[in-house]
Amino acid sequence: MSSDDISVILSDDRPPVGTLAVGVSEYGLAGLTAVDYLADQESMREIGHLRTPGPPFITPFENGTPRHHTRLYVDEPASFAVLVGERFVPPAQAGAVAEVIATAGRELDVSNITMLTGVPIAHGPDDHAPFYIATPAYQEAYLGDTDIRPMGNGFLEGLSAELVTRGIDELLPTGVFTTPTHPQAPDAAAAIRLLTALKATHAIQIDTGPLEAFAANIEAHYQALAERMEAAESDQYLDDRMYM
Repeated sequence: MSSDDISVILSDDRPPVGTLAVGVSEYGLAGLTAVDYLADQESMREIGHLRTPGPPFITPFENGTPRHHTRLYVDEPASFAVLVGERFVPPAQAGAVAEVIATAGRELDVSNITMLTGVPIAHGPDDHAPFYIATPAYQEAYLGDTDIRPMGNGFLEGLSAELVTRGIDELLPTGVFTTPTHPQAPDAAAAIRLLTALKATHAIQIDTGPLEAFAANIEAHYQALAERMEAAESDQYLDDRMYM
């Protein structure tokens, strides 16, 4: 699919903003949860959407009302925009989608693009933190006064790889904040770590209190589920011993 098949539709009253944060549907939904949380803030308003023909075909809805699957919101006083992508971006379309996101960034006159994403890697408690992969210009502009650690050697792929490559080629500061993500979606705790990194680097006021409460409820749910499964397995083991 070429970039001509994918387009961005923006309203005429779009303001210029400094930062465009991107989150899409991926493993654990950490990045999507983070930007969707930001878009729900009262100061943000929708200014456009991406039109992406081709599979997968989805139209999300809530309480009977449909919405575009990939939407743009702005907070004009904070000079901040987010792209909320509820549609999974197939690898074959990542380049075309990245090009259209870059086009939206140019239309909004952004000074940087920041992608928020989770990564499914084995990790310990000490790795429950945000990490960055960023162009040198992004590191110089936004990471010099923070304690956010760089991600070690590896490879980006999909949309994040395409956005960062464009940032290298076009000298637009582009960064990826990533964090280990669990399979239980949405991983709200990982989303909070990504928002904490965004807040620390871009002087954006973000109240994560409601999301922290949501994350605690999810953690409690899965902990209770694990305990019930462990108890059921223990009971089954005891029953089996009776017939030995």
